[in-house]
Amino acid sequence: MAGFMRWLVDPSRNWLAAQHCKAISRRLRKYGLRYDDLYDPLHDLDIKEALARLPREIVDARNQRLKRAMDLSMKHDYLPEDLQALQTPFRSYLRDMLALVKKEKAEREALGAPPLYQRTIP
Repeated sequence: MAGFMRWLVDPSRNWLAAQHCKAISRRLRKYGLRYDDLYDPLHDLDIKEALARLPREIVDARNQRLKRAMDLSMKHDYLPEDLQALQTPFRSYLRDMLALVKKEKAEREALGAPPLYQRTIP
């Protein structure tokens, strides 16, 4: 079953997954976003921690892309075609740091240590 699921979501092996990937890429290019920009730090504390560990320039660039996308969306407009061609929507800047944070969290749980951060209900 796991092999089937890998095949199902792999764009290099499944035509439908490749079409889905192209559609997502076109949509992200219109607003100048990267796929990693869609992760919400308020939803997942691991993402919040990974963003906190990234260099300030990368986080500032992410915030600028998000602001530009919101501005374009409010104006019902898209990036110009020449800028859309320069966008790299699947170039990841968060994946490595997020994997490190998740690995550290799993290691802490395996050792029985308390988590570094916990969600509290106000």
